Amino acid sequence: MNISDLSENKKTHTMQFTLTDADISFANAIRRIAIEEVPTMAIENVEIRRNSSVLYDEIVAHRLGLLPLNTDLKSYNLRAECKCNGEGCARCTAKFSLKAKGPCIVYAEELKSSDPKIKPVHPKTPIVKLLKGQKLELEATAELGQGKVHMKWSSGVVYYTYLPKITVNASAKLAEFKSKYPPQIFDKSGKIDKSAIVGPLIDAVDGVNEDIIKVEYDKNSFVFHVESFEQLSCSEIVETAVDLFTKKLDQLQSVIEEK
Repeated sequence: MNISDLSENKKTHTMQFTLTDADISFANAIRRIAIEEVPTMAIENVEIRRNSSVLYDEIVAHRLGLLPLNTDLKSYNLRAECKCNGEGCARCTAKFSLKAKGPCIVYAEELKSSDPKIKPVHPKTPIVKLLKGQKLELEATAELGQGKVHMKWSSGVVYYTYLPKITVNASAKLAEFKSKYPPQIFDKSGKIDKSAIVGPLIDAVDGVNEDIIKVEYDKNSFVFHVESFEQLSCSEIVETAVDLFTKKLDQLQSVIEEK
């Protein structure tokens, strides 16, 4: 198994890499662990002290729960695995408080956190609009969780495709079929630029005429695409997913050896 062509765009919070010499079951395990088991921080419990806004308490709590929070995996444990036995402590939970009085729009940045590292990823996310005289006061608790429990804890979107192998032939049929190909794949001289056939353009040229462009796929190589919801970087998502997968394999090996 090898990883190559790794590129990460920190502005768009995306990553792409190629996994070669691997089985599809292995690739799918990495994908599912990244989506469902890489833990992130999210608000789980909300205590509404005062709410005279137009929104019900439950709707305010629901909005708070869906706010992506910056996550520090080195400082926090899953609550079920914490030494406090799930009671809730500074090692597994972060506290928030909010007090607002209208007229105003209450934004996520107004949540005051007990840990400066744990704060909303998008501070200008609106929570509720308060009219004159309306008030909102609450206390909230955030904790690490996993996407398999609730999607608010999911770290991002991860998917893969088979690695394409593209063959371009000099065929007399090009003049006949040229109009059926996307114009982006042709250079200034009108010839097919193989390096331009990437992303969605691969599907656009596949099956038009294999005498001109033939697309095949390597069933043991995968192009991974990762898009973070920004609680963690793409690198952290992939590294954590691989670490969790390795631990699962170690546990399986131990069980097999015991028997």
